[in-house]
Amino acid sequence: MSIDIRQFHAGFFEESLEGLSVMEAGLLDLESGQATEETLHAIFRAAHSIKGGAGSFGFSRISQATHHLETLLDEMRAGHRSADAGVLKVLYQSVDGVRAMISAAQAEQPCPEAQVQAFEAALKAVLGAAPASGSAAQADAPAPAPSSRAAWSIHCAPAPGLLATGNEPLLLMQALAELGELTGTLIEPQGEDVAIETLSVDDCRLAWDLTLVTDADEATIRDVFSWVDDCCALTVTQGAATAPPKPEATAPVAVAATAVAEQPARLEATVAAPPQLPTASIRVGVDKVDALIDLVGELVITQAMLHQAVSGLDPVQFERLHSTLEQLERNTRSLQSSVLAVRMLPVGTVFSRFPRVVRDLADKLGKRVKLVLEGEATELDKGMIERITDPLMHLLRNALDHGLETIEERRAVGKPEECRLKLSARHASGSIVLEIEDDGRGLNREKILAKAIERGVISERPATDADIDNLIFEPGFSTADAVTDVSGRGVGMDVVRKNVLALGGRIELFSNPGKGTRVAVRLPLTLAILDGMSVAVGDEVFIVPIASVMESFQPQPGQMPPLGGQQRLVKVRDTYLPLMRLADHFGLPTAYEGPGIAVVVEADGRRLALMVDALVGQQQVVIKSLEQNYRSVPGVAGATILGDGRVALILDVSRLTAVSALAIAA
Repeated sequence: MSIDIRQFHAGFFEESLEGLSVMEAGLLDLESGQATEETLHAIFRAAHSIKGGAGSFGFSRISQATHHLETLLDEMRAGHRSADAGVLKVLYQSVDGVRAMISAAQAEQPCPEAQVQAFEAALKAVLGAAPASGSAAQADAPAPAPSSRAAWSIHCAPAPGLLATGNEPLLLMQALAELGELTGTLIEPQGEDVAIETLSVDDCRLAWDLTLVTDADEATIRDVFSWVDDCCALTVTQGAATAPPKPEATAPVAVAATAVAEQPARLEATVAAPPQLPTASIRVGVDKVDALIDLVGELVITQAMLHQAVSGLDPVQFERLHSTLEQLERNTRSLQSSVLAVRMLPVGTVFSRFPRVVRDLADKLGKRVKLVLEGEATELDKGMIERITDPLMHLLRNALDHGLETIEERRAVGKPEECRLKLSARHASGSIVLEIEDDGRGLNREKILAKAIERGVISERPATDADIDNLIFEPGFSTADAVTDVSGRGVGMDVVRKNVLALGGRIELFSNPGKGTRVAVRLPLTLAILDGMSVAVGDEVFIVPIASVMESFQPQPGQMPPLGGQQRLVKVRDTYLPLMRLADHFGLPTAYEGPGIAVVVEADGRRLALMVDALVGQQQVVIKSLEQNYRSVPGVAGATILGDGRVALILDVSRLTAVSALAIAA
């Protein structure tokens, strides 16, 4: 049976990219002086793991390039080289180069050889410049003291399915041999009874007792087995300080046979007690998780249908049926929460990408910036995380370029030379709020006004500062005097807002001239299911997201003053809010003769009263995307299936408030 090793490439790519993120974070700590003794070890282990994995899966060019990087890190770890600015620059360049190689391999594209050769040359130049790394220096250098090396006893007993995972035991031995002097004994499980009909030539039924004399620590040794730790029983113990005598090279088979004959107890234990495989985590394709979430969504709909079907039955006569359905509803909610939790990831997976970006861009712009991260453990749907990364990246770059001052500018106004840029995440009212806050110059509202009038975006000054601030979200708007590779083309902030709105979220801007700017992005926790309020308009039912609902009430005639034209207002306590009749907005007939119900909603800092015929209730709904022909309907974000099988439209509150604001302005 042939094994297609390509099926295991995805795991290697994912592990390697995670390792590069670990390396990058460690380098940032080294540069900022926040590194601990473990930092260098973690960076080295990540590089070593990438090199070993690349060799195992046939990516020899990646393994070769990473070997030079590993050599430099090993010298730093041994104290032969300091992490000065020049070395760190080469390490950053190398991390970028390895990432480019992995991305190219992942996309089945040619290796970016020019970039690879550039960082390899930089690595070799640094290594060649160090006295400890030159060949002459190595010849003159004293031999390591015996006390600096230790002998490690390693027992490795792979599970039978090791070879089926694409791993090769001999490559593990080669990786161990690179760490020091390796000797060992092969153990053949001769006493194991295996039925002939179940015997497979692809099963691994061998084990090894190894002795490694090295100056590497236990973590480095175990890291060699990081790719097989879920299918290999491994024991690593420190033994004597010197290596045992090497076995006779003339009779390796006899040595192995003797080892088996003399150690029946060990063999019996190996056969009788198979390796205990860790079950802490597994890797599952996103498509499988999405399919499971879709099934849970259908289950939610089915449960709602059952609830609708029995709602007219006598609860006394059918008490057990009602009780069972209530239990089904509780179990469905629990199942739904558990399945959705599988797709939830900490936003730290996104935040970890930004320190390097901020460092490089601040250096390019001549600014000193301290990035503060808060709430990295806050969880968000994986689909959201993938789609919010680019908007957050643009907001950070915009703050660095436009918001934060140079060292000279801050010194002139009495501010600390180091700028402060904070990126935070928190839960609030069933949503997640991502904020980017800086202590820079704030928005220049006069310049924004002048540019807006010049470009014909507006003809007169808006009423409030908030309206002026929101002009930066207009398409093609930019206050930059010159176009650079950082910003100035005016294709950023409007795209950010569109992307956020497409996720069912909203973006808010708060600026204090001379003090700084804060941008808040509010997103739903998931794109799959939401809590909604069902409202009736004529024969139709609409869903209003609960997160947007502020209150509901039945207005009295005195609360709705008569106005000319189509505009309507409703008085809520001491404030007049615009009133929108959903029947008029969607062109629906309504035979309802009562005053109706006003549902006050809020989005993007604006409030609006939606007039509906009646409140139906509150329920969880499964969001279904609309076909392309219906996506341009203003005020509709999606659809769902109700318990009685009818289709209900989910309202886009942000769009409705915007439509109302435009109508009032006109």
